[in-house]
Amino acid sequence: MKIFRNARLRKQPGLHDILVDGEKTVRIAPAGRLEPAPEERDLQGRLVSAPYVESHIHLDYVYTAMTPEEETKSGTLFEAIDRWADAKNSLSKEEIKERAMRGIRQEMRNGVQYIRTHVDVTEPKLTALKALLELREEMKDRLYLQLIAFPQEGYYAYPGGDELVEEALRLGADVVGGIPHYEFTRELGEKSVKKAFALAEKYDRLVDIHCDETDDPQSRFVECIASEAYYTGLGSRATASHTCAMGSYSNAYAFKMMSKFKKAGINFVSCPTENCCLQGRYDAYPRRRGLTRVDELVKAGINVSFAQDSISDPWYPLGDGNLIHQVDFGLHLAHMMSLEEISCGLDFITENGARTLHIEESYGLKEGGPANFIVLDAGSEMEAIRKRAGVLLSVRNGEIIMEKTPSKLVRDI
Repeated sequence: MKIFRNARLRKQPGLHDILVDGEKTVRIAPAGRLEPAPEERDLQGRLVSAPYVESHIHLDYVYTAMTPEEETKSGTLFEAIDRWADAKNSLSKEEIKERAMRGIRQEMRNGVQYIRTHVDVTEPKLTALKALLELREEMKDRLYLQLIAFPQEGYYAYPGGDELVEEALRLGADVVGGIPHYEFTRELGEKSVKKAFALAEKYDRLVDIHCDETDDPQSRFVECIASEAYYTGLGSRATASHTCAMGSYSNAYAFKMMSKFKKAGINFVSCPTENCCLQGRYDAYPRRRGLTRVDELVKAGINVSFAQDSISDPWYPLGDGNLIHQVDFGLHLAHMMSLEEISCGLDFITENGARTLHIEESYGLKEGGPANFIVLDAGSEMEAIRKRAGVLLSVRNGEIIMEKTPSKLVRDI
């Protein structure tokens, strides 16, 4: 048994002690109430949280910013897709695994223990999927990894894309993906959404679709996702990622849809740094921010999570896997800057992400649950976000899997 003493728990007053026995959290009690244990650690009032959840990334793309030898000139989503299409067929399974593992390590160093990654399956050999399936098995004791069969070039714009998605599900992908705004026509986009939900029902999978990742206010595939989620009964098992076009919808349409989203029970994922980088590229001034209506979705009681999306790939040359940066950007860009909104900011990369991945029952720091948690270099949620606090300790199934030394000022001014 071991005790982590003097922890500051999220949304709870005072300090607490956490008793861990093997892989389980046995008891959480006010500081000083627990009898001594063979192994103890004093957290000195630092903030303890459930681990971060990465709800949207492309691990098969990480560290490929220079794979197409020239950078994406326009900075747009569609040029990056075209450049990737030219490069991906030359990649090997070993090379993809090596880069993906680098990305996983980078995220785990920053407190992530749960990852949902899209994997491009519009490639006949399904090389990337096979690489990530192997990594999922190899990392299962240290990381929860969820794989999305993602047709980057479309179900129908890419010949046989729908068949490759289904084959990926047969091989073991956890989630059905899609990208309706990349299909040739509105009709084919709608058809791809329906196909995604049909496959999810057939194989008992979740759904996560790249949706309306454009500034075009006429791109409204999110209504198709809500409709399919509602009528199939998949509800909260379905996620709409990006939905950037919502920032350009008329208020009349947007607010009509809020009640539909709530009724359907779908989740939303926003990738703040990437969305504001790729969108607004055709604007003069004022330029649109590229984010979905995060604040209005939250006010409507709809689940929204923030995610990294890319780490140095053709879509986004930066990114370091530190999700607290996404919280910082997201709160700023969404004008969610009240004290209450900031104090709840970590929800976007913890509980909300867990709901998106549909793992709520096994997630969270609670008595009787898995001993999975992280320790931040901060004494409160406000301080953590204001200072972009780093993660000092990551505990998985009762064992410390990552530890850092707090940064110290050597010489003051």
